[in-house]
Amino acid sequence: MFSGIVEAVGRVRSLRKGEGGARLGVEAPSVVQGVRMGDSIAVNGACVTVVAFGASGFEADLSPETLRRTNLGALGAGDGCNLERAMALGDRLGGHLVTGHVDAVGRLRGRRAEGDSIWLTVEAPEEVMRYVVLKGSVAVDGISLTVAGVEEGAFSVAIIPHTSERTTLTVKADGAPVNLEADLIGKYVEKLLAPHAQAGEAGRGITLETLKAHGYA
Repeated sequence: MFSGIVEAVGRVRSLRKGEGGARLGVEAPSVVQGVRMGDSIAVNGACVTVVAFGASGFEADLSPETLRRTNLGALGAGDGCNLERAMALGDRLGGHLVTGHVDAVGRLRGRRAEGDSIWLTVEAPEEVMRYVVLKGSVAVDGISLTVAGVEEGAFSVAIIPHTSERTTLTVKADGAPVNLEADLIGKYVEKLLAPHAQAGEAGRGITLETLKAHGYA
């Protein structure tokens, strides 16, 4: 599990692709301190396993599934990537629960400045948007963010200066792919309520009345 609080921005050393997947090399001196073989690290929000490391970086194998469902396959030498080591039991949860299992790849659609913040609009597929709610949580390239606006097929987030300085998000161009992971709580609520909806509320979906009836609102 991760918290969505990026520890450092690493630099891609290499991405060697083959028939069975790819091997990603990342320069990240601060992140590899205390790392061990087999440890989990989130790279742009995608959980990968450390298969080799040294004093200044690590390597991880990327499966074909990871290459299909994330933006890691589009990385090139010198590109920045958001990094977070897996949480230890008892760590503070500074963001929200992030599994590192990317749901889909979205795209940055636009931005505007408001005071010191930058508003970003992210296009997302229905498999993510169904769990996106105003003031809820969403992970974008591994960053825990609060949803500030919702529209058809997209959502907006307000990026504060600290997040801009410590992640790659605001330096990406419009149209750039971003890894998206919807809030885990929403997925479990849907799973728990699905049998009730199928039993007597077919066609209505999950409504506010359904949530109230089962103690979720």
